[in-house]
Amino acid sequence: MALNINQQNKITSIKLVCEVCSISKSTYYYKPRLSNENAMIADYLLRLTQTHKRWGFKLCYLYLRSVKGYKFNHKRVYRIYRELELNLRIKPRRRIKRDKPEALSVLSKINQTWSMDFMSDSLTDGRSIRAFNVVDDYNLEGALNIDVDLSMPARRVIQSLERLVEWRGKPNSIRCDNGPKYISQQLRDSAIELKYIQPGKATQNAYIERFNRTVRQECLDLHLFDSVEQAQNLTTQWLWVCNNERPHFALGGIPPRAKVA
Repeated sequence: MALNINQQNKITSIKLVCEVCSISKSTYYYKPRLSNENAMIADYLLRLTQTHKRWGFKLCYLYLRSVKGYKFNHKRVYRIYRELELNLRIKPRRRIKRDKPEALSVLSKINQTWSMDFMSDSLTDGRSIRAFNVVDDYNLEGALNIDVDLSMPARRVIQSLERLVEWRGKPNSIRCDNGPKYISQQLRDSAIELKYIQPGKATQNAYIERFNRTVRQECLDLHLFDSVEQAQNLTTQWLWVCNNERPHFALGGIPPRAKVA
């Protein structure tokens, strides 16, 4: 906006005109001083993006700050970066239409439904180990079991479940995925009813999947196991803490055993 003010004839004052136009006096007197720096920034950005074609804004900005030592504000550099239309093209992800998953059933007592799943880890010598986890969906009780060994054939799974049934009682059903261990004929012929989730629908087995994440973050990722025995001992110790001392947000901040009591 240009303000034509005749100060010699004193037709009006700058202050009055600025008030009428709703602008400050500093805006009237402002003279841009950074045009040379902006041109330099633009030149740097053009040369960087031509030399390093996969560099985006963050890499260019960090180069100017860390390598060249300039203290330009990131908003200013990004504004020039956008004006030059240097943004990298991001390939949009294909949106896959998914059916809304059914809500998980809310249980009213223990032993209505258990969930089971496997996890993988490795020993310090490179050998792979498997962890067989079982939880009670009613109170996420830590799990009822974490069984660790080099391999877990169907017969071993059945033995673990039979030991749980002896002291815990038999559940109405056990939810599991469609892994080869679970669809074996031996497990199908056992006296335990299996409830299979739909293939590729891991959210239908959300209780055990959430527990697996906790085991991974708080136990497996924090230890290096030299033997299967050491892995079994450490997971058993962690399981006791999880059931008796670790607060669970889903249970209102109390340990699982406190809810059972």
